[in-house]
Amino acid sequence: MKFRRENNLAFIDGQNLHLGTTQNGWKVDHNKLRIYLKDKYHVTEAYYFLGYISEEEQDLYNNLQKAGFIVVFKEHNSSLLAKKKGNVDTDIVFEIMKNLVDNKDFDKFLLVSGDGDYKKVVDYLIKKDRFKKILFPNKDFASSLYKTLGAGVFDYMEHFKTYVEWHKSEKGS
Repeated sequence: MKFRRENNLAFIDGQNLHLGTTQNGWKVDHNKLRIYLKDKYHVTEAYYFLGYISEEEQDLYNNLQKAGFIVVFKEHNSSLLAKKKGNVDTDIVFEIMKNLVDNKDFDKFLLVSGDGDYKKVVDYLIKKDRFKKILFPNKDFASSLYKTLGAGVFDYMEHFKTYVEWHKSEKGS
């Protein structure tokens, strides 16, 4: 019998990831994170959601794309850009459900965020055996709503920080 490698999709709340790691005094190397997701969780497509589009952040967007992320921007009315924060939650939930319905060429979902707004979709995906794992940027960014999940369903990024941390002396994101 031939072994078939999993084909998983990742959905990353970029603002949650950034705030969660920088609050703990470290920064994610996007190249290393993408490789880690591919090697550890067999993620073939990783969607990185951002809420605010600014020309000043073009280097970040370029680095995310070079690392292999599919960058998805939150739509904003141009007159409200300065007043909006990320708030990509509904976009992520929509894209997860869209893939669940339209895309049969994958196995499971992985989520990078600690936001409790995803709990309902996580519960549904677990019930349907389509959920791989949720990765929390830090313990403070893990909503208490997830406490009812078994430990095998989530992990804290601090546990694999050494594999994905950006170091000033390195080139990259």
